[in-house]
Amino acid sequence: MGEETGQEMSDEVERVRRPEGQWASPVESLHVHESVEGADPTTVEGRRISGPLQGFGRLWQKTYRVRLEGAEVTPEQVIAAWKADYGSFWPATSRFCAPFSGVTPGEVALISDRAPGGLRLSTGVLVLYADEVSFTFLCPEGHPFAGMITFSAQHDEDDVTVAQVQAIIRAQDPLVELTMPFYTQRQEDKVWQHVLTALAAHFGGADAQVSTDAVCVDSKRQWQRFGNVRHNAGLYALTRAFRRRRS
Repeated sequence: MGEETGQEMSDEVERVRRPEGQWASPVESLHVHESVEGADPTTVEGRRISGPLQGFGRLWQKTYRVRLEGAEVTPEQVIAAWKADYGSFWPATSRFCAPFSGVTPGEVALISDRAPGGLRLSTGVLVLYADEVSFTFLCPEGHPFAGMITFSAQHDEDDVTVAQVQAIIRAQDPLVELTMPFYTQRQEDKVWQHVLTALAAHFGGADAQVSTDAVCVDSKRQWQRFGNVRHNAGLYALTRAFRRRRS
């Protein structure tokens, strides 16, 4: 048997690091492959992904956790149920429109949310990663946040299954950053607290308490990303509503 070349060894390392079927393939821009009733793909189609490095505002790590005490459920069962019916755990004012293939790597899901003033804000996420005990979403340009959100489940030191949402995010643009202290941060907290409360109730934990931990990882604002405002999904919704009223 001949020796492995440097490229072959590199390929093997990459296969170990990125197990087949668990990671999304690299993409230049996002494409919505399916039409979903009630969701507007305009603010997602053709947009690039926007991770923590591409945003404008201060960088936050926010962790929300709930212990599923009394529920005889494994982390794998929690994630399987979460992925299978993800949108059902969201608040009534929001809608998560999963693709027909479900929460699988490389798929794009659409989101419709009620913004202040009754506006419907449309955006989406790319499913970056998914396995038996976790899955991760990446935000697109125009989403209020630039960053990634990971959903996971594991046993704690008492062998109780814990469900967790961890967001590594920053405001996408200056307009969102302005609203962070008095609105956007609080709304983000309410969404994930609701999701975890609903998830716990699904497994019989009606009185489960959600813990919230927020850490500012980087207090600097990335002024070179000021131009992100041109993709702002809220501005798009305002413009669309104004045009409808004039027509």
